[in-house]
Order: sequence, then structure tokens, then C-alpha cells
Amino acid sequence: MVLRGRRPFRNLIMKQTTQKLAVMFADISGSTALYENLGDAVARRLIAHCLRDICAEITKCHGTIIKTLGDEVLCVFQDTEQAFHAARAIQHTVSHGVYEGAHKMAVRIGFHYGDVIHEAGDVFGDTVNVAARVVSITRAGQIMTSQAAVDNLPFDSRSGIRQVLRAEFKGKQERLDIFLVTWNQDDGTSTRIGIPAYRDAPRIKDELVLNYCDQTATVNKAHRIVVLGRDVTCQIVVSGGFASRRHVCIELRFDKFVLIDQSSNGTYVYPKDGEVSYLSSEEMVLQGSGTISLGKPYSDSDNPNDSVELVEYTISR
Repeated sequence: MVLRGRRPFRNLIMKQTTQKLAVMFADISGSTALYENLGDAVARRLIAHCLRDICAEITKCHGTIIKTLGDEVLCVFQDTEQAFHAARAIQHTVSHGVYEGAHKMAVRIGFHYGDVIHEAGDVFGDTVNVAARVVSITRAGQIMTSQAAVDNLPFDSRSGIRQVLRAEFKGKQERLDIFLVTWNQDDGTSTRIGIPAYRDAPRIKDELVLNYCDQTATVNKAHRIVVLGRDVTCQIVVSGGFASRRHVCIELRFDKFVLIDQSSNGTYVYPKDGEVSYLSSEEMVLQGSGTISLGKPYSDSDNPNDSVELVEYTISR
């Protein structure tokens, strides 16, 4: 019996391949402010112009553009040398670009090297995730990359690269060495915009202290991350019924203390001098001192004296 009108089963299987590639994200900085300050039409034209410049440099360096995500470009290269040259070319082109209204545009770029899964014109895998995380800690006008990418660069391309920090990434047991790629010959942009390696070292007393019941934990240069939640493996174990197993973490990122919500019910932050903030799968830079409530606002407590449900934090500078 012959079945008509059906494709062979083999054609229904998505072709999937894995190979080592350099994965790069180029993200236009300050796009939200452009929309707020200039209006949708002008901001959209500026971003589109900048994206064209970015994509042109990627193509010149033999990169493959996977997709654009709003104000961000995801692309891959056969090797890290191509990614290295493309990143530097993008920064030079954008920094010297002539854009509508004489507005200055800025880009932050991050790339990583490793195994990448190709499927249906897209890329997946840990290498893509790490590249995205690298660009997320990169500032405007900077290029950041990883140890794996640096190790695969020709020796003569490494002279303008410096290690600037060891970062803790979600899902990674070990910290990753992160490097700054110098792209400006006079080093003017890359070394004056707040990279810790080029500033005075933070004082040893720069730390965040957490207190909950009889538990205390500290975030500083020696202990860069603390996790709060119901799980007994957390540094601060919170007994509240609204807390997730690993509810929230606080990490020292550059010289800032960043709270990262990873919970089901969200996190409430009550700065001593400021308004309450609610975070759901979001990040927030902590300043000064205040309290943190896991999973429910403090005002919802049936017992107004139930202060043990609040985690206190204090930053010493």
C-alpha cells in the first residue's frame, strides 16, 4: 500500500550539527534612553543605522549573522581571530560613525569560543549562553571575551588583551576569567570607563553583610556570591513558606553588589532611604542598607512583629 501526500519521515527531522565556533553578541547601549528622549521614530532610525554598520563589519570579517534581537546582533565566526577583528572594527566604525542629529552611538561586545549546536538556522548550547553572559557584564564601548577565546587567538593578537576579573556565572561551578580587548590605539575609551583593573583597588572593607535570625553572611572580594533560600545548601537559609529553594543570590560584580532574583514568587527590597522594589527574574544593584523579603511583601505579614522574615543588609565602604 502506498501512502500519498506525505513527506518521507527523514525530511521531518531537523538537521542538527555541532562544531566549534566563536559566538559574539553586539549590543547597542542606551537604546531605551534613545526611545525615551528622542521618540520612537528617531530612535528606531538611529538603531537601524547602527545595526547596519555592525552587520557590515561582521560580514567583512567573514562572520555569519544568526539574528538581530531588537538592538542586539548574534553572530558566529569560524575562529576567534575573525571575531576579534570584527569586534574591534565594529567599535571603531560605531565610535566614528555619523548618525542622525549628530547623536553618538555606543556598542558593547562579548564573545566566547566553544562547541555550538546548529539547528534550523539558529545556534544553541553552553557557548552561546556564556557569550550572552559575557556581553551582559560589558559596558558601553568595551569588548570582553573569555579565556577559551583568548587561548584560540594567534599570539600576536593577544598584546592588547588584559584579564580584568573572574566572574561567577549562573550554572557554572567555577569562575571564568574575563578579558578586556583594547580596540582604541590611544587606549582612551577602554581604560577610562570604570574597569576595576585600571582603577584603585577597592578598600578591603568594601563588603555587604547579611543578617537573618542567627545567621550572617558576607559578600566581598574573598566571597563574591551568597545564595538565600529554603535549601540547606544556601549560605542564608530562610524558613519562610514563600521562599524558593534557591530564591535569590547576591554577587559582587565589578564593584557593585547585585541582587539576582531566581524565585517563583519574587523578591521585595526595602532600601533604608528609598522606595520598595519588587523583582521577578530581574537584577538590582543594592546600595546603603535595608531589608529583603523573600516571596511576599512585608506589609502582607499577619504578625507586624514578624521581623525574622526580613533579611537585613548593610554595605560598608
